[in-house]
Amino acid sequence: MTFTPYNEEHELFRKQVRQFAEKELAPNVDQWERDELFPNWVFKRAGELGILGAHYPESAGGSGGDYWYSIAKSEELVRCGSAGVTMGLLVQSDMATPCIGELGTQEQIDEFLAPALRGEKIAALGVSEPGAGSDVAGLRTTARVEGGDYVINGSKTYITNGTRADFVTLLCKTNPDAGHHGISIILVPTNTPGFSVSKKLEKMGNWASDTAELFFDNVRVPKRYLLGQEGMGFIYLMQNFQSERLVGSSSALAGAFHALDRSLTWGRERHVFGKPLIKREVWQHKLADLYTKAEAGKALVYKAADAFNTDRYVRKGDISFETTKLIAMSKLFVGDVSSEIADQVVQFHGGMGYLEDLWVSRYYRDQRLFRIGGGASEVMKYMIAKISGW
Repeated sequence: MTFTPYNEEHELFRKQVRQFAEKELAPNVDQWERDELFPNWVFKRAGELGILGAHYPESAGGSGGDYWYSIAKSEELVRCGSAGVTMGLLVQSDMATPCIGELGTQEQIDEFLAPALRGEKIAALGVSEPGAGSDVAGLRTTARVEGGDYVINGSKTYITNGTRADFVTLLCKTNPDAGHHGISIILVPTNTPGFSVSKKLEKMGNWASDTAELFFDNVRVPKRYLLGQEGMGFIYLMQNFQSERLVGSSSALAGAFHALDRSLTWGRERHVFGKPLIKREVWQHKLADLYTKAEAGKALVYKAADAFNTDRYVRKGDISFETTKLIAMSKLFVGDVSSEIADQVVQFHGGMGYLEDLWVSRYYRDQRLFRIGGGASEVMKYMIAKISGW
Protein backbone atom coordinates (compact mmCIF):
# COMPACT_ATOMS: atom_id res chain seq x y z
CA MET A 1 0.00 0.00 0.00
CA THR A 2 1.25 3.49 -0.85
CA PHE A 3 2.46 5.38 2.22
CA THR A 4 -0.02 7.98 3.41
CA PRO A 5 -0.27 9.77 6.74
CA TYR A 6 -3.80 11.06 6.14
CA ASN A 7 -5.86 11.10 9.30
CA GLU A 8 -9.59 11.59 9.79
CA GLU A 9 -9.31 15.38 9.61
CA HIS A 10 -7.37 15.15 6.35
CA GLU A 11 -10.01 12.87 4.89
CA LEU A 12 -12.83 15.22 5.88
CA PHE A 13 -10.98 18.05 4.20
CA ARG A 14 -10.40 15.91 1.12
CA LYS A 15 -14.13 15.17 0.92
CA GLN A 16 -14.93 18.88 1.14
CA VAL A 17 -12.53 19.74 -1.68
CA ARG A 18 -13.91 16.90 -3.81
CA GLN A 19 -17.48 18.16 -3.35
CA PHE A 20 -16.37 21.67 -4.26
CA ALA A 21 -14.61 20.42 -7.40
CA GLU A 22 -17.36 18.07 -8.56
CA LYS A 23 -20.49 20.03 -7.62
CA GLU A 24 -19.51 23.70 -7.88
CA LEU A 25 -16.72 23.72 -10.47
CA ALA A 26 -17.11 20.76 -12.83
CA PRO A 27 -20.58 21.74 -14.18
CA ASN A 28 -19.14 25.08 -15.34
CA VAL A 29 -15.71 24.25 -16.73
CA ASP A 30 -16.81 23.69 -20.33
CA GLN A 31 -18.10 27.26 -20.46
CA TRP A 32 -15.03 28.60 -18.67
CA GLU A 33 -12.81 26.85 -21.18
CA ARG A 34 -14.71 28.54 -24.00
CA ASP A 35 -14.48 31.87 -22.19
CA GLU A 36 -10.76 31.24 -21.58
CA LEU A 37 -11.25 32.46 -18.02
CA PHE A 38 -12.90 31.18 -14.87
CA PRO A 39 -14.71 33.77 -12.72
CA ASN A 40 -13.27 35.42 -9.64
CA TRP A 41 -15.95 33.98 -7.38
CA VAL A 42 -14.07 30.67 -7.53
CA PHE A 43 -11.25 32.18 -5.46
CA LYS A 44 -13.72 33.66 -2.98
CA ARG A 45 -15.64 30.41 -2.62
CA ALA A 46 -12.43 28.39 -2.12
CA GLY A 47 -11.43 30.88 0.55
CA GLU A 48 -14.79 30.65 2.29
CA LEU A 49 -14.47 26.87 2.45
CA GLY A 50 -11.00 27.11 3.97
CA ILE A 51 -9.44 25.34 1.00
CA LEU A 52 -6.80 27.97 0.20
CA GLY A 53 -5.41 28.38 3.70
CA ALA A 54 -5.73 24.93 5.23
CA HIS A 55 -1.95 24.46 5.56
CA TYR A 56 -1.21 28.01 6.76
CA PRO A 57 -1.00 28.98 10.46
CA GLU A 58 -4.02 30.56 12.07
CA SER A 59 -2.01 33.73 12.66
CA ALA A 60 -1.88 34.16 8.86
CA GLY A 61 -5.58 33.50 8.37
CA GLY A 62 -5.22 29.78 7.76
CA SER A 63 -6.46 26.68 9.55
CA GLY A 64 -3.20 25.58 11.12
CA GLY A 65 -2.88 22.29 9.26
CA ASP A 66 0.24 20.56 7.95
CA TYR A 67 1.34 20.24 4.32
CA TRP A 68 -0.67 17.09 3.73
CA TYR A 69 -3.74 19.31 3.51
CA SER A 70 -2.17 20.94 0.47
CA ILE A 71 -1.41 17.56 -1.09
CA ALA A 72 -5.00 16.43 -0.49
CA LYS A 73 -6.28 19.66 -2.03
CA SER A 74 -4.15 19.24 -5.14
CA GLU A 75 -5.31 15.66 -5.59
CA GLU A 76 -9.01 16.51 -5.38
CA LEU A 77 -9.18 19.77 -7.34
CA VAL A 78 -8.35 17.88 -10.56
CA ARG A 79 -11.84 16.38 -10.40
CA CYS A 80 -13.20 19.67 -11.69
CA GLY A 81 -11.94 18.65 -15.13
CA SER A 82 -9.99 21.80 -15.96
CA ALA A 83 -6.27 22.10 -15.31
CA GLY A 84 -6.63 25.84 -15.87
CA VAL A 85 -8.92 26.20 -12.86
CA THR A 86 -6.69 23.99 -10.75
CA MET A 87 -3.64 25.99 -11.81
CA GLY A 88 -5.19 29.32 -10.88
CA LEU A 89 -6.14 28.10 -7.41
CA LEU A 90 -2.79 26.44 -6.73
CA VAL A 91 -0.92 29.60 -7.74
CA GLN A 92 -3.08 31.45 -5.24
CA SER A 93 -2.39 29.10 -2.35
CA ASP A 94 0.91 27.36 -3.05
CA MET A 95 3.02 29.43 -5.44
CA ALA A 96 2.49 33.19 -5.06
CA THR A 97 1.86 33.24 -1.31
CA PRO A 98 3.97 30.71 0.66
CA CYS A 99 6.95 33.06 0.88
CA ILE A 100 4.69 35.73 2.40
CA GLY A 101 3.72 33.28 5.10
CA GLU A 102 7.37 32.41 5.73
CA LEU A 103 8.94 35.86 5.49
CA GLY A 104 6.21 38.47 5.75
CA THR A 105 5.83 41.02 8.49
CA GLN A 106 2.48 41.07 10.26
CA GLU A 107 1.60 44.13 8.21
CA GLN A 108 2.38 42.29 4.96
CA ILE A 109 0.44 39.25 6.09
CA ASP A 110 -2.59 41.38 6.96
CA GLU A 111 -2.45 43.36 3.72
CA PHE A 112 -1.61 40.58 1.25
CA LEU A 113 -1.62 37.00 2.56
CA ALA A 114 -4.74 36.92 4.75
CA PRO A 115 -7.05 38.39 2.08
CA ALA A 116 -5.49 36.05 -0.51
CA LEU A 117 -6.30 33.02 1.64
CA ARG A 118 -9.86 34.33 1.98
CA GLY A 119 -10.00 34.65 -1.81
CA GLU A 120 -10.61 38.37 -1.56
CA LYS A 121 -7.36 39.34 -3.26
CA ILE A 122 -6.00 37.42 -6.24
CA ALA A 123 -2.26 36.72 -6.26
CA ALA A 124 0.26 36.15 -9.03
CA LEU A 125 3.92 35.12 -8.93
CA GLY A 126 6.15 37.29 -11.11
CA VAL A 127 9.31 35.35 -11.97
CA SER A 128 9.66 34.43 -15.67
CA GLU A 129 10.68 37.05 -18.20
CA PRO A 130 10.87 37.06 -22.01
CA GLY A 131 14.60 36.38 -21.76
CA ALA A 132 14.73 34.46 -18.48
CA GLY A 133 12.50 31.44 -17.89
CA SER A 134 14.07 28.58 -15.96
CA ASP A 135 17.27 30.66 -15.71
CA VAL A 136 15.97 32.81 -12.87
CA ALA A 137 19.34 34.42 -12.23
CA GLY A 138 19.19 35.98 -15.69
CA LEU A 139 16.19 38.20 -14.99
CA ARG A 140 16.37 41.90 -15.90
CA THR A 141 13.51 43.54 -14.02
CA THR A 142 15.04 46.06 -11.63
CA ALA A 143 14.02 47.90 -8.48
CA ARG A 144 16.11 50.92 -7.51
CA VAL A 145 15.80 52.80 -4.25
CA GLU A 146 14.53 56.36 -4.32
CA GLY A 147 14.00 57.79 -0.86
CA GLY A 148 11.66 55.47 0.99
CA ASP A 149 10.48 53.68 -2.15
CA TYR A 150 11.48 51.12 -4.75
CA VAL A 151 11.02 52.15 -8.37
CA ILE A 152 10.47 49.09 -10.55
CA ASN A 153 11.07 48.74 -14.29
CA GLY A 154 10.86 45.67 -16.48
CA SER A 155 8.48 42.97 -17.64
CA LYS A 156 7.29 39.49 -16.74
CA THR A 157 5.71 36.82 -18.89
CA TYR A 158 3.83 33.49 -18.54
CA ILE A 159 2.20 34.87 -15.38
CA THR A 160 -0.79 32.84 -14.19
CA ASN A 161 -3.63 34.99 -12.78
CA GLY A 162 -1.80 37.90 -14.37
CA THR A 163 -4.73 39.65 -16.03
CA ARG A 164 -6.68 40.02 -12.78
CA ALA A 165 -4.19 39.80 -9.93
CA ASP A 166 -4.56 42.31 -7.12
CA PHE A 167 -0.88 41.94 -6.29
CA VAL A 168 2.23 40.33 -7.70
CA THR A 169 4.89 38.61 -5.63
CA LEU A 170 7.68 39.98 -7.79
CA LEU A 171 11.25 38.81 -8.23
CA CYS A 172 13.55 41.64 -9.34
CA LYS A 173 17.12 42.87 -9.16
CA THR A 174 17.82 45.41 -6.46
CA ASN A 175 21.56 45.22 -7.16
CA PRO A 176 22.10 44.39 -10.85
CA ASP A 177 25.87 43.99 -10.38
CA ALA A 178 25.65 41.31 -7.69
CA GLY A 179 24.36 38.40 -9.78
CA HIS A 180 21.91 36.16 -7.96
CA HIS A 181 22.97 37.82 -4.70
CA GLY A 182 21.36 41.04 -5.92
CA ILE A 183 17.84 39.63 -6.34
CA SER A 184 14.96 40.51 -4.01
CA ILE A 185 11.23 39.82 -3.67
CA ILE A 186 8.86 42.78 -3.54
CA LEU A 187 5.08 42.75 -3.15
CA VAL A 188 3.51 44.95 -5.82
CA PRO A 189 -0.18 45.97 -5.78
CA THR A 190 -1.42 46.04 -9.36
CA ASN A 191 -3.34 49.27 -8.87
CA THR A 192 -0.01 51.08 -8.56
CA PRO A 193 0.59 53.65 -11.33
CA GLY A 194 2.92 52.33 -14.01
CA PHE A 195 1.77 48.73 -13.79
CA SER A 196 -0.02 47.32 -16.82
CA VAL A 197 -1.00 44.04 -18.42
CA SER A 198 0.76 44.12 -21.77
CA LYS A 199 -1.32 41.29 -23.18
CA LYS A 200 -3.14 38.10 -22.38
CA LEU A 201 -1.24 35.15 -23.81
CA GLU A 202 -2.90 32.46 -25.93
CA LYS A 203 -1.81 28.97 -24.89
CA MET A 204 -1.89 25.39 -26.12
CA GLY A 205 -3.82 24.30 -23.02
CA ASN A 206 -5.04 25.45 -19.61
CA TRP A 207 -7.50 27.69 -21.42
CA ALA A 208 -9.60 28.57 -18.37
CA SER A 209 -6.53 30.04 -16.66
CA ASP A 210 -5.46 33.55 -17.65
CA THR A 211 -1.78 33.91 -18.45
CA ALA A 212 -0.32 37.35 -19.05
CA GLU A 213 2.66 39.47 -19.89
CA LEU A 214 3.10 42.24 -17.33
CA PHE A 215 4.87 45.58 -17.69
CA PHE A 216 6.40 47.78 -14.99
CA ASP A 217 7.12 51.38 -15.95
CA ASN A 218 8.54 53.31 -12.99
CA VAL A 219 6.22 51.49 -10.61
CA ARG A 220 6.79 53.03 -7.20
CA VAL A 221 6.08 51.02 -4.04
CA PRO A 222 7.16 51.66 -0.43
CA LYS A 223 10.23 49.84 0.85
CA ARG A 224 8.04 48.17 3.47
CA TYR A 225 6.80 45.90 0.65
CA LEU A 226 10.21 44.22 0.49
CA LEU A 227 9.77 40.59 1.51
CA GLY A 228 12.48 39.39 3.87
CA GLN A 229 15.98 40.75 3.33
CA GLU A 230 17.20 42.60 0.28
CA GLY A 231 19.47 40.44 -1.89
CA MET A 232 18.07 37.16 -0.55
CA GLY A 233 15.32 36.78 -3.13
CA PHE A 234 17.02 34.05 -5.14
CA ILE A 235 17.46 31.89 -2.03
CA TYR A 236 13.88 32.54 -0.96
CA LEU A 237 12.59 31.62 -4.41
CA MET A 238 14.51 28.35 -4.48
CA GLN A 239 12.74 27.43 -1.24
CA ASN A 240 9.40 28.61 -2.61
CA PHE A 241 9.91 26.55 -5.77
CA GLN A 242 9.89 23.37 -3.72
CA SER A 243 6.28 23.90 -2.67
CA GLU A 244 5.33 24.81 -6.26
CA ARG A 245 7.00 21.75 -7.77
CA LEU A 246 5.72 19.37 -5.14
CA VAL A 247 2.08 20.43 -5.29
CA GLY A 248 2.34 20.50 -9.08
CA SER A 249 3.65 16.93 -9.08
CA SER A 250 0.82 15.82 -6.81
CA SER A 251 -1.78 17.53 -8.99
CA ALA A 252 -0.37 16.19 -12.26
CA LEU A 253 -0.23 12.66 -10.92
CA ALA A 254 -3.77 12.85 -9.54
CA GLY A 255 -4.91 14.04 -12.96
CA ALA A 256 -3.18 11.05 -14.56
CA PHE A 257 -4.91 8.62 -12.18
CA HIS A 258 -8.23 10.31 -12.87
CA ALA A 259 -7.69 10.00 -16.63
CA LEU A 260 -6.84 6.31 -16.28
CA ASP A 261 -9.91 5.63 -14.13
CA ARG A 262 -12.23 7.41 -16.57
CA SER A 263 -10.68 5.55 -19.46
CA LEU A 264 -11.10 2.23 -17.68
CA THR A 265 -14.81 2.92 -17.18
CA TRP A 266 -15.16 3.81 -20.86
CA GLY A 267 -13.22 0.70 -21.89
CA ARG A 268 -15.74 -1.51 -20.12
CA GLU A 269 -18.58 0.06 -22.10
CA ARG A 270 -16.89 0.30 -25.49
CA HIS A 271 -17.31 -2.94 -27.49
CA VAL A 272 -14.87 -3.84 -30.26
CA PHE A 273 -15.27 -6.97 -32.34
CA GLY A 274 -17.84 -8.40 -30.00
CA LYS A 275 -16.44 -7.71 -26.54
CA PRO A 276 -15.46 -4.79 -24.29
CA LEU A 277 -12.26 -3.01 -25.28
CA ILE A 278 -10.85 -3.55 -21.80
CA LYS A 279 -11.00 -7.32 -22.42
CA ARG A 280 -8.48 -6.97 -25.24
CA GLU A 281 -5.16 -8.24 -23.92
CA VAL A 282 -3.11 -5.52 -25.60
CA TRP A 283 -4.94 -2.86 -23.60
CA GLN A 284 -4.92 -4.85 -20.40
CA HIS A 285 -1.14 -4.97 -20.60
CA LYS A 286 -0.79 -1.29 -21.47
CA LEU A 287 -3.07 -0.19 -18.63
CA ALA A 288 -1.27 -2.50 -16.22
CA ASP A 289 2.00 -0.79 -17.14
CA LEU A 290 0.52 2.69 -16.80
CA TYR A 291 -1.13 2.07 -13.45
CA THR A 292 2.12 0.56 -12.17
CA LYS A 293 4.11 3.63 -13.22
CA ALA A 294 1.51 5.91 -11.70
CA GLU A 295 1.68 4.04 -8.40
CA ALA A 296 5.47 4.30 -8.44
CA GLY A 297 5.09 8.02 -9.02
CA LYS A 298 2.68 8.31 -6.12
CA ALA A 299 5.13 6.57 -3.78
CA LEU A 300 7.86 9.01 -4.85
CA VAL A 301 5.63 12.07 -4.51
CA TYR A 302 4.44 10.96 -1.07
CA LYS A 303 8.02 10.35 0.05
CA ALA A 304 8.95 13.86 -1.10
CA ALA A 305 5.84 15.32 0.56
CA ASP A 306 6.67 13.56 3.84
CA ALA A 307 10.20 14.96 3.73
CA PHE A 308 8.91 18.46 2.90
CA ASN A 309 6.33 18.30 5.69
CA THR A 310 9.00 17.17 8.16
CA ASP A 311 11.43 19.93 7.16
CA ARG A 312 8.88 22.73 7.13
CA TYR A 313 6.21 21.79 9.65
CA VAL A 314 7.88 19.40 12.11
CA ARG A 315 11.43 20.75 12.23
CA LYS A 316 10.22 24.23 11.21
CA GLY A 317 13.35 24.79 9.15
CA ASP A 318 14.49 25.28 5.59
CA ILE A 319 14.05 22.61 2.95
CA SER A 320 17.05 20.28 2.94
CA PHE A 321 19.05 19.41 -0.16
CA GLU A 322 17.87 15.80 0.08
CA THR A 323 14.24 16.93 0.13
CA THR A 324 14.92 19.27 -2.79
CA LYS A 325 16.37 16.34 -4.73
CA LEU A 326 13.34 14.18 -3.97
CA ILE A 327 11.02 16.92 -5.19
CA ALA A 328 13.04 17.33 -8.40
CA MET A 329 12.91 13.57 -8.94
CA SER A 330 9.15 13.62 -8.36
CA LYS A 331 8.59 16.38 -10.88
CA LEU A 332 10.83 14.72 -13.45
CA PHE A 333 9.26 11.27 -13.08
CA VAL A 334 5.66 12.47 -12.89
CA GLY A 335 6.19 14.67 -15.93
CA ASP A 336 7.26 11.72 -18.03
CA VAL A 337 4.59 9.37 -16.67
CA SER A 338 1.71 11.84 -17.05
CA SER A 339 2.76 12.57 -20.64
CA GLU A 340 2.85 8.87 -21.45
CA ILE A 341 -0.54 8.33 -19.84
CA ALA A 342 -2.06 11.24 -21.74
CA ASP A 343 -0.77 9.87 -25.05
CA GLN A 344 -2.08 6.36 -24.36
CA VAL A 345 -5.45 7.66 -23.16
CA VAL A 346 -5.93 9.39 -26.52
CA GLN A 347 -4.92 6.17 -28.29
CA PHE A 348 -7.30 4.13 -26.14
CA HIS A 349 -10.24 6.31 -27.17
CA GLY A 350 -9.31 6.20 -30.85
CA GLY A 351 -10.91 8.83 -33.08
CA MET A 352 -13.12 9.99 -30.20
CA GLY A 353 -10.02 10.94 -28.24
CA TYR A 354 -9.07 13.42 -30.93
CA LEU A 355 -12.35 15.33 -30.77
CA GLU A 356 -12.82 18.51 -28.79
CA ASP A 357 -16.19 17.19 -27.62
CA LEU A 358 -14.50 14.71 -25.28
CA TRP A 359 -12.51 15.46 -22.13
CA VAL A 360 -9.55 13.50 -23.48
CA SER A 361 -8.19 16.14 -25.85
CA ARG A 362 -8.31 18.79 -23.13
CA TYR A 363 -6.41 16.56 -20.75
CA TYR A 364 -3.84 15.76 -23.43
CA ARG A 365 -2.95 19.37 -24.15
CA ASP A 366 -3.25 20.57 -20.53
CA GLN A 367 -0.86 18.09 -18.98
CA ARG A 368 1.95 18.99 -21.37
CA LEU A 369 2.71 22.16 -19.43
CA PHE A 370 3.93 20.26 -16.40
CA ARG A 371 7.26 19.28 -18.00
CA ILE A 372 7.93 23.01 -18.57
CA GLY A 373 6.28 25.06 -15.83
CA GLY A 374 8.00 25.54 -12.47
CA GLY A 375 11.31 24.46 -13.97
CA ALA A 376 11.71 22.35 -17.10
CA SER A 377 12.51 18.64 -16.87
CA GLU A 378 16.04 19.38 -18.02
CA VAL A 379 16.48 21.73 -15.06
CA MET A 380 15.29 18.99 -12.72
CA LYS A 381 17.97 16.66 -14.09
CA TYR A 382 20.60 19.37 -13.59
CA MET A 383 19.48 19.86 -9.98
CA ILE A 384 19.50 16.14 -9.23
CA ALA A 385 23.01 15.82 -10.61
CA LYS A 386 24.29 18.91 -8.79
CA ILE A 387 22.84 17.95 -5.40
CA SER A 388 24.19 14.42 -5.86
CA GLY A 389 27.66 15.85 -6.39
CA TRP A 390 28.15 14.38 -9.87
